[in-house]
Amino acid sequence: MSGQSGVTIEDVRRVAELANLELTSEEEPRMQRDLNAVLDYIAQLNELDTSDVPPMAQVGEVLEGQKTHNYGEALRSDTVQPSLDRAAVMAAAPETDGRFFKVPKVIER
Repeated sequence: MSGQSGVTIEDVRRVAELANLELTSEEEPRMQRDLNAVLDYIAQLNELDTSDVPPMAQVGEVLEGQKTHNYGEALRSDTVQPSLDRAAVMAAAPETDGRFFKVPKVIER
């Protein structure tokens, strides 16, 4: 985005292009206002003193039955496991080149 001056209409058009969105001329100013509001909120959050807040991967807890668990306890262990046989998967695919699935093109530019 363009520096400290906020999001411009050109920025909105570029983001829309990258996201493959077609915005009308009425939607562009509204999107500009919304994106600037998000950036203003982020700027407010950046002003908070978080030096005493410990780093964390999750901000909540998982309720499992009646017990409360931290997310780290509820995750499965990160172990190597056998994968599917590539030849069997490719044999069952509707279209393949032997190594990759072939799928129809869904996004056109």
